[in-house]
Amino acid sequence: MRRRILAAFTVCAALMLAACGRQQEQTPENTTETAAKTETESQGTELTLWTYPVGDWGNKSVVSNLISEFQKQYPGYHVSVEYLDYVAGDEKVEQAAKDGTLPDLVLEGPERLVANWGDKGWMADLSDLWESGTAGEIYEPVRDACRHGNGEYYEFPLCMTTHCMVINRDLFEKAGALAYIDEESRTWTTDDFVRAVEALTAYGQKEAGIVYCAGQGGDQGTRALVTNLCGGAFTDEAHAKYVFDSPENIEALQLLKDLEGISFDKDALGTDEIERFVKGELAMAFCWNVSVEISQTVSHPDLDFDMLPMAFPSDEGEPTLQGGIWGLGIFDSGDAAKLGAAKDFIRFFTEDDKNYARAVLASAYWPVREMPELYANDVLMKEYSVFTQYLGDYYQVTPGWADVRTAWWNMLQEVGDGADIPQAVKKFNDTANAAAQAAENEQESGAAQAAEEQQSPDAV
Repeated sequence: MRRRILAAFTVCAALMLAACGRQQEQTPENTTETAAKTETESQGTELTLWTYPVGDWGNKSVVSNLISEFQKQYPGYHVSVEYLDYVAGDEKVEQAAKDGTLPDLVLEGPERLVANWGDKGWMADLSDLWESGTAGEIYEPVRDACRHGNGEYYEFPLCMTTHCMVINRDLFEKAGALAYIDEESRTWTTDDFVRAVEALTAYGQKEAGIVYCAGQGGDQGTRALVTNLCGGAFTDEAHAKYVFDSPENIEALQLLKDLEGISFDKDALGTDEIERFVKGELAMAFCWNVSVEISQTVSHPDLDFDMLPMAFPSDEGEPTLQGGIWGLGIFDSGDAAKLGAAKDFIRFFTEDDKNYARAVLASAYWPVREMPELYANDVLMKEYSVFTQYLGDYYQVTPGWADVRTAWWNMLQEVGDGADIPQAVKKFNDTANAAAQAAENEQESGAAQAAEEQQSPDAV
């Protein structure tokens, strides 16, 4: 069943991409735009794009086609692409910053572009892009996530999604665990989650699920799992400090630690959990969304069970899900020509509906502004759209986020190894808030230094 849904999605996406391509090539205005190149463009400008695997933005063939369309309109721009992953990608960016070899463009989310690299002063301000074109149509929560605390925009968004989890429906049915979920709303309570795991283990499925914690890969799943179980929170509403040190979150971690059928795996990342789930070794996976389903179904054509995406279990059956936002940012090299070319790249894929449709379809996520026709006939995307109503706060822009992600999986490992849970939680929360304060201090120091330089009589 799900393979047939996927096939329909793939054909639909391919046809839309092809149609967009034909329409773009036949648009008279494009000929005029191409003829009116600036002197800088005619001389040639080299751009580098580093992209994390956001849907097919990590697929060389798909990205090559997107770049080809861009270069038809801007033949003087030459774009080279490097593909990052979530295991070594961050380290590569950090090293490039030290070496002075950062790329011009990068595709990822606000937690990196805004809260991490933006805090460090590496990103170019894109505020001018937010003052024209289709920027006014972007959903307000997305806009807020792309804006740094200093008021500058370090990301222009392309797409968004709501992360969820998934269960092996066939296995749940055999174990009698389907009785504990609401298949229509895709929700369940914490008590029902416990009963479902108990039913699975009684049936003989000794590993119902794992709390993976080898690193930060897929940590949106473990955060959502823990905070939903007993109604806890991760940060305050103002995104100024971390409030994970609460009785609710301590209770949730204790529940997971004590629940037979759930184990803490310090050798597994989210990708490892996904792989084990699609092989049928786990009854559920906490690192999931529509793009993961598409890629995994393509990678495993022999997959022989029904996957049912679910919201995370919550104390009252009213989940708060993690959102994902992805877009383009520009590393500030100080080169005006490259900065202008990089902004042209962003405008190309965000201001024209046809080009924007290409960019979003490549991500297999949802647009960040109203485009109801994009997935009007897509069964799979319609299925996953049920989760958008459960979208929660995008707190990943809280200061110190990069260090907090490391502290998170370290804390989960400690809990898995038998550490005192209240102490482990307090240690994590103290570390997180220390990182937030350090980031705030660094930002204030940088702003003060910039102000002094502007007031200096030697300033040019």
